[in-house]
Amino acid sequence: MAHDPWQNAVAQLKKVAELIHLDEETLARVMDPARVVKVSFPVKMDDGHTKMFTGWRSQHNDARGPYKGGLRFSPEVNESEVKALSAWMTWKCSVADIPFGGGKGGVIVDTKRLSEGELERLSRAFIRAIADVVGPEKDVPAPDMYTTPQIMDWMVDEYSKIVGQPSPAVITGKPVEKGGSQGRTQATGQGGVYVLEELAKKEGLVPTETRVIVQGIGNVGYYFAKLAADLGYKIIGLSDSRQALYNADGLAVEEVLKYKGEHGSLADYPGATMMTNAELLEADTDILVPAAIENVITEGNAEQIKADYVIEMANGPVTPEADQILARRGIISVPDVLANSGGVTVSYFEWYQNMHNETWDEARVLEELKPKMVKAFNDGWAAMEKYQTDLRTAVYALAVQKVVDALPML
Repeated sequence: MAHDPWQNAVAQLKKVAELIHLDEETLARVMDPARVVKVSFPVKMDDGHTKMFTGWRSQHNDARGPYKGGLRFSPEVNESEVKALSAWMTWKCSVADIPFGGGKGGVIVDTKRLSEGELERLSRAFIRAIADVVGPEKDVPAPDMYTTPQIMDWMVDEYSKIVGQPSPAVITGKPVEKGGSQGRTQATGQGGVYVLEELAKKEGLVPTETRVIVQGIGNVGYYFAKLAADLGYKIIGLSDSRQALYNADGLAVEEVLKYKGEHGSLADYPGATMMTNAELLEADTDILVPAAIENVITEGNAEQIKADYVIEMANGPVTPEADQILARRGIISVPDVLANSGGVTVSYFEWYQNMHNETWDEARVLEELKPKMVKAFNDGWAAMEKYQTDLRTAVYALAVQKVVDALPML
């Protein structure tokens, strides 16, 4: 069955509302996005013809601060997806305890079919189309699937022209030389490893005796795997979108990435068993880290997961039905809104630096990041014990309560 992301987001919220005894009216106030803007805009293509594109910006809740969240360029972008992702951003910013609400946007486009010139014109046209609803103190976009620091730079340049002055704080995830933050590249993975360290303390895990499988070796998965390996964890499984590698004795993370860079894929990597991604998820391990796409652990495979712990570095990798199965089996899932919130936290640092004309070095960024991740994890763990529920529900309960507490008086 297809999983509608917005229905998933609503189901999660309703479950939490029962736990923290939210009345119907308050639940309604934090449920639907405050605004969903749909735009259609023309882009001049290289061959001279004009093509229309469709995009959205969903602004979920700004009780705790300006809307914040990525812009994705993908053929799959749709309204349900951006609404759900904007709601998850509200909870994520609340969990991370940064003064933002949740937003998300995207354009239906296959960027692989555009020239660089077309991509630039599309990026500038989209920000023009949504310029009146974004701004440093209104809504602060960022990169997401198939959008890059370069695309953010074009958008900032276009927005600055519209408002008649340089406005670097309107968007985060910019190139460092254009006001982006140091440490942003590894921030999400690093934040996840801070969470891993806290989990290990709570559960008495010894790094050198703990096996980890990371599904997805993109930016987030790579840094998580590399930094965990640096701490002594045994990385026994890694994958890209097409191929998974497994070696019970451990894989050298940087060598795997280098091989992928040289060969374009992980196929035939020496010294590892080849698997599918589906097989990797069900392989024997202590900790499973889905770090690629959503809905990879479903009611179809949740009974076969052999890990004791799941750390969700992707957004929404476990469906609500699978979540119940994992909880029933005693598997502890560290939810995405906590585990991967290092990225949005460093986005906040970037916005803060831009707003205050400051530039922090990487050491300062990571120094500011660690206590936020540690506190978020420990607050979530305490809530899990208080509410006698699973970690995801407890973390959501904390996040939703903070947003409810910030709602303006009527």
